[in-house]
Amino acid sequence: MNTTNDQAPTPDPAAPNAAETAAPPAPAPAPEAMLAELQAKLTEANDAFLRAKAEAENTRRRAEEEVAKARKFAVESFAESLLPVRDSLEAAIAIQNATPEQLLEGTHATLRQLGQALERNKVLAIAPPAGTRFDPHQHQAISVVPADQEPNTVVAVLQKGYLIADRVLRPALVTVSASK
Repeated sequence: MNTTNDQAPTPDPAAPNAAETAAPPAPAPAPEAMLAELQAKLTEANDAFLRAKAEAENTRRRAEEEVAKARKFAVESFAESLLPVRDSLEAAIAIQNATPEQLLEGTHATLRQLGQALERNKVLAIAPPAGTRFDPHQHQAISVVPADQEPNTVVAVLQKGYLIADRVLRPALVTVSASK
């Protein structure tokens, strides 16, 4: 009897086949084809860049035009709200034989119109009541007087000040109490 095994070992079915592991490499693209593909991508990127640049320039130009229009017509609303005041003043002048009472009544009505026009355009009066703390950002002290109130407070308003959209257009002219 033969004690040696004449049979070849059986391959493991889970092990990869040598033919499968050594797949042939894909053929390299021709240099001319690669160059043509890269040139097409470059052309596409350059086109996209030029379009983006043109769009940015158009946006900048439109923004400049809008700013120029806003500056040019910013006063339009304010002027429009003052026209009735002018009309009232012209109507008052046109009355030849107006009585002092009529003139006073017309003046008060015109002053109300002016106040409404200013208010609509966010122009608000600064008229601090007596005893209000002096605020150098909104008040201008004309004089310091002795008074029976806290030091550095408003005693009287000599001329109203005005704010426009929270910005001081003109400070209120005030007298301020002296420190004791």
